[in-house]
Amino acid sequence: MPTVEISATETDFFTDPEVAEKAEPYFDHMLANHPVFREPKYGVVIVTGYEEALQVYHQPDVYSSINRTGGPVVDLPFEVVGDDISELLEQHRAFFPQNDQIVTFDPPVHTDHRSILMGLITPKRLKENEQFLKDTADRYLDEFLPKGKGEFIWDYCKGYTILAVADLLGVPVEDHQMLLDLLASEPGPVLGNLELQANHHNSLERLYDYFVARIEERRAEPKDDVLTGMALATFPDGSLPEPIEVARIASNMFAAGQETTVQLMGITMQRIAGDAELQQRLRDDFSLIPKFIEETLRIEAPIKGSFRLTKRPTELGGLELVPGTVVMLLHGASGRDARVFENPTEFDPTRSNARQHLAFGRGIHTCPGAPLARAEAVFTIQRILERTTSISIDEWHHGTADAREWDLIRSYKFRGHTHLYLQYTEAVA
Repeated sequence: MPTVEISATETDFFTDPEVAEKAEPYFDHMLANHPVFREPKYGVVIVTGYEEALQVYHQPDVYSSINRTGGPVVDLPFEVVGDDISELLEQHRAFFPQNDQIVTFDPPVHTDHRSILMGLITPKRLKENEQFLKDTADRYLDEFLPKGKGEFIWDYCKGYTILAVADLLGVPVEDHQMLLDLLASEPGPVLGNLELQANHHNSLERLYDYFVARIEERRAEPKDDVLTGMALATFPDGSLPEPIEVARIASNMFAAGQETTVQLMGITMQRIAGDAELQQRLRDDFSLIPKFIEETLRIEAPIKGSFRLTKRPTELGGLELVPGTVVMLLHGASGRDARVFENPTEFDPTRSNARQHLAFGRGIHTCPGAPLARAEAVFTIQRILERTTSISIDEWHHGTADAREWDLIRSYKFRGHTHLYLQYTEAVA
């Protein structure tokens, strides 16, 4: 891997392919010198510092999420006047990508929709989901492991994560294959691509019709299942959402939950397959697996960052921000902040405070599917370790240990593998 030379004023975080592939030198340089930095090309305020990121997370009245899935360039469709553009942003919501998704909502609309979602992902439902996760992991491994080598992302992760969300939301088993065909058959558009092409088309619309139909069916004929719970869930004021509003929430669970978890499982498996000593430690003590996952999230967050837009004048890290300022929170950097994590560049699967990372966000936009993602990763890693005696990187595809060539997502937003090829020896039953 070439050394990435960092210049805060010259390095373009959003288009430089070397930084996209290996962002850690950029993160560490910015943390040490510019935890809050207004980069000159686009005017984006880049936040790498941990405490500074928390300040943004905990002020949704100041920082809007309306541009969360967008890019560094935002040409607002209105003139910024006054000290509060909150109403203007909502009036022009259709201008922003993924504008009908809960991740881009601000209070009070976000508060209403979040209440529905949290009512669906309960500890009881997650517990009921566990056996399905274990059985599904074994079903995929029954096909994957006897081959002795395989491609982990598409042959295991994609299908497994889709079915995990499907079961959690109560999608009937007879519809599972339809979802697999729809979501796990070919690569989708890359958000945060290095060409800065904003995707205004909502890639989740293909799921809307399916969930609208299911919600209407359950309202007409309630059953004892999660889909009925979704259909009958109300906003805090007691009003019943339109079917399309519930459909959008369910669809977001598939997108956000599935894609991020795929990346997490790929990154963790790369570490396990590429580090024999670490792999043996995990084989010897499965109780380390959850801590190992948290440390991976800290040091190599699947979502490198997301955007916010200032609604009001504010101050952040010594910078004065006017309304309409684009802010990018780099979660992948905040986990490397030495003010919070001792020896932050060192990977320590027993680190006591690793779970303080911001990989799942914080505040009102904390990822509601984080418990499911963690469970999927834990069950996958444990079952693969139990059912193999060795796992290694396929050097024919990725090169030797001193010259690895990874097939990574070309994105300034996401860290993950497009493909990850493994070799392994299946344990004798």
